[in-house]
Amino acid sequence: MSGTPLRLLIADDHAVVRAGLCALLEGEPDLEVGAEAGSGEEAVRLAVRLVPDVVLMDLRFGEGGGIDGVEAVRRMAVEAPGVPVVMLTSYSGRADVVRALEAGARGYVLKAGPPEELFRAVRGAAAGALGLAPEVVGGLVGQDGGGERELSGREVEVVRLLAEGLGNRAIAEALFLSEATVKTHLVRIYRKLGAENRAAAVSEAVRRGLLDLA
Repeated sequence: MSGTPLRLLIADDHAVVRAGLCALLEGEPDLEVGAEAGSGEEAVRLAVRLVPDVVLMDLRFGEGGGIDGVEAVRRMAVEAPGVPVVMLTSYSGRADVVRALEAGARGYVLKAGPPEELFRAVRGAAAGALGLAPEVVGGLVGQDGGGERELSGREVEVVRLLAEGLGNRAIAEALFLSEATVKTHLVRIYRKLGAENRAAAVSEAVRRGLLDLA
């Protein structure tokens, strides 16, 4: 079924933004926009009914008194479990990213970023990966706690690349390591962060401030 396009739901309160996203995404042969939502509540309803492959969710909707994108993600996690959400927003502050990840978002992309980052985040979310835009994930700002739970500089580099959605082979190539070494780093990272998978490791690293979010 590799030839079947990924079905997307776009949730944004600006019709012009939705139209631009539709035009951009429909230009990719493996992506198609199946529905649009103008509010967080509508996005949840459509996600439950349509079960899209990926939801592109605005972080902050207008001042109409409705729920924001993060609350919509929380509700989807309960009402439409298994539907991955990528946050698409103009806000890159640490607090916003942490809120989105803790709610269950599978990606975080800036509206001002290049289209390729959006495409990669969508495809990665559909495949079970987690991706943050490079503008969101900056350099190392410090280590957390001492002893066994402190990540080494190399381990933080691995987490940064995990956050950008890279797989083991791509991380190995980027850091000039073998895949076996990358896997060893991941085992240690999971143990130190108390994480069971890649997404949980990235979320915990962001929460601890191990990654500088621009």
